[in-house]
Amino acid sequence: MCEANAYIYKDGVETLYLEGVDIIVPEGGKIYMKNLFGEQKTFEGRIKEMSLIKHRIVLEEERT
Repeated sequence: MCEANAYIYKDGVETLYLEGVDIIVPEGGKIYMKNLFGEQKTFEGRIKEMSLIKHRIVLEEERT
């Protein structure tokens, strides 16, 4: 399987945000995600890091 888990990175800590992410679409400062179970979430920020081999997506809020 090619899905990944999405984590939010904040203050040096990664917190699980969405499991089994299958679709990820960055658009206008937001990141739309949908997982294998049909659950959808939108995160306001950016992709900090992705590892397809480790099945991880790390997200980070934009700093203003």
